[in-house]
Amino acid sequence: MDAFLRVIAVIIEVLILGAVFYFMIGGVRLILFDLGVRKQYSKVITALLIAVGCLVTVFLISHLSTFYPSI
Repeated sequence: MDAFLRVIAVIIEVLILGAVFYFMIGGVRLILFDLGVRKQYSKVITALLIAVGCLVTVFLISHLSTFYPSI
């Protein structure tokens, strides 16, 4: 039962942190376009930010699954 609760806790935490990083990346994208980055670079910037988001998500999952304390 403890292992099941640990898995549920890790999933909930990854979902919350993923939502936070999703909105942070969206904010960075808006800031870049407000600072004058041209619209022609929109696809490149979006792809780059998606890649960064995926790397952060993989890091969070690996870190939480390794170091999350036992319940």
